[in-house]
Amino acid sequence: MRLFWILIAIVAVGMIMLMVTGGDGNTLGLANDEFASALWLSPLLVLVAAGVLQGQCNFGYVFQSLLIWAAILLVIAAAYIFRNDFRDIGARLFGGLVPGMTMTTTTVNGAEQVIIGKGRNGHFSANVVVDGVSLPMLVDTGASRITLTANDAERVGIDVQSLSYMTTVQTANGTALAAPVTLDSVAVGPLVRRNVRAMVAGEGRLSESLLGMSFLSTLTSVDMRSDELRLTD
Repeated sequence: MRLFWILIAIVAVGMIMLMVTGGDGNTLGLANDEFASALWLSPLLVLVAAGVLQGQCNFGYVFQSLLIWAAILLVIAAAYIFRNDFRDIGARLFGGLVPGMTMTTTTVNGAEQVIIGKGRNGHFSANVVVDGVSLPMLVDTGASRITLTANDAERVGIDVQSLSYMTTVQTANGTALAAPVTLDSVAVGPLVRRNVRAMVAGEGRLSESLLGMSFLSTLTSVDMRSDELRLTD
């Protein structure tokens, strides 16, 4: 029985290693397909060999052991095959419990994807790292550029008093004057863009910074669903 649990632990560790390295990588010097094949077959051979060495190699014992082990492998294989679905479910739960937090997954094509859950207010918000400072932003596909509030602009080191507020923008509070700026870096999870055009709204004219199209348009896709938003690099 101790051997049985040792084998389960080995397979579990092997599965975790496969999930970490991904579908096209290498694990312990072997291609993942070869490593997976060895992972499935090795415990079966060990079980049969152990039965022989212990003098218990009768057809009933071996057949029962193989059935139990096959059932365990089936469950583990199903968990590996549907791992992306499990991660999506986790992303929805995580986004609902912690507004502004994002979940990172990988698409079948190997592209990085950030999932943002809809907040209780019905909007999609994310914590965006601007020039090294994390700012809460409302995702707004109607905004042509990232638009920062005056307070958020000061937090990232912009001297808002020296800006030229000559551009008219539409906000939730109506028309406002804003100043164009360029942000060194903007990151949503692993999605990072450099030298991003942005605007700084006049003081008191914007209640929350907006993640606009100057960032969103650089992505492969922005997939908005009923309860989540998917940003694909």
